[in-house]
Amino acid sequence: MGKKILVWFRNDLRLHDNEMLVEAISKSDEILPVYVFDPRHFDKTIYHTYKTGVVRTKFLIESVSSLRQSLQKMGGDLLVVNGRPEEVLPDLVAKYDIAEVYHHREVASEETAVSTKVEDLLWKLKVNLKHFIGHTLYNKEDLPFPIKDIPDVFTQFKKKTERDAIVKPCFPTPDSMSFVRVDDWGVLPELTSLVNGHLSVPENFRTDFMGGEQEGLTHLHHYLHAGEGMILANATLKKHEIVSKLSAWLALGCLSPREVYWKMKEAETNYGVRPYFHQIVLGLLWRDYYRFMFKKYGNIFFKPSGFNPNGILEDLADSELLQKWKNGQTGQPLVDACMNELNTSGYMNHTARQLVATYLVDELHVSWILGAAYFEEKLIDYCPASNWGNWATMAGVGNDQKLTNSFDFEKQLKFLDPKGAFAQVVKA
Repeated sequence: MGKKILVWFRNDLRLHDNEMLVEAISKSDEILPVYVFDPRHFDKTIYHTYKTGVVRTKFLIESVSSLRQSLQKMGGDLLVVNGRPEEVLPDLVAKYDIAEVYHHREVASEETAVSTKVEDLLWKLKVNLKHFIGHTLYNKEDLPFPIKDIPDVFTQFKKKTERDAIVKPCFPTPDSMSFVRVDDWGVLPELTSLVNGHLSVPENFRTDFMGGEQEGLTHLHHYLHAGEGMILANATLKKHEIVSKLSAWLALGCLSPREVYWKMKEAETNYGVRPYFHQIVLGLLWRDYYRFMFKKYGNIFFKPSGFNPNGILEDLADSELLQKWKNGQTGQPLVDACMNELNTSGYMNHTARQLVATYLVDELHVSWILGAAYFEEKLIDYCPASNWGNWATMAGVGNDQKLTNSFDFEKQLKFLDPKGAFAQVVKA
């Protein structure tokens, strides 16, 4: 009997640049690809929110479906299971005589706790859980410093990393693989079953995002090769205002950061350096920075006082001010426009996120924790490190002390929408 490896997909829903998958294929006779819909990802939180809202749940289902279709084209499938990974994976290992389990390591506490539980239970079966790292542009071993010595100041991290680290080439996309024989590959859950009927599709729902690897690659290609056309089509659009909107596919691993980087380099070869290409690299570096900060500091980012030794425990109760902010009913036109965009599309650009966060914390004096939790529910591109890291920074309790108290609401307001045009467009 040949060696079988179970490939546990999490936030890595792609075939391209997937070291875990490439190695599993090379080290086994058959693989068993698995995705587990964990009910805890859709629970209510203590912060008056749900962990995953309707928009991102829809995007997740589409992304898992896309991965399944890609595997089906290769003569196999994706085993879809509902339950807690620490309960279902050991059962699958025993049922299919699995020799090893491969997965990508996460950095936030809840995700790493699940991995630890799975690893402990597999160990009792004398089966190894092998960890891979595939969410960052730079591998940690290629950084010019160990994790414990990574600069807390982002500008220093960026300068040293770009100067001294290298971006590795992508792993090849598999063109064939052998699958474990499975009689029932499972059914993708319905949207309503995952959100438990507690959440409804937002009114005026609209989204530019469709989940899945192919959609992500198509969007990347369009951005890189039609960016100049977008400028020509809108004479009022400045080059620095072109937003890639790649973050949703990056968050679920439908796109690899390295794939994005190297495709951008190809585009630079064809068209020369474009100013808006710089925004891609900057975004990827911020993603890396917060993931490495989570590796360095762990759960501090989830504490209301954060890195502020003099921080006080904030009131985490629900309030009328919080509800008005969530619903886009504060009376501040641009804040309300940005929040309405978030509520109807699941997306908000980075500058707008800074604006509404500063307004919640400094103008309404509501705990940043409640804002971060609401973003966790609503954002289509949510990932723990970037979301909670950014919010801690906005609240002045982040690890980069140079950014503490550097955000002023009125200045942000003038920068983002000096003539009030954005607010009017979103309202329309």
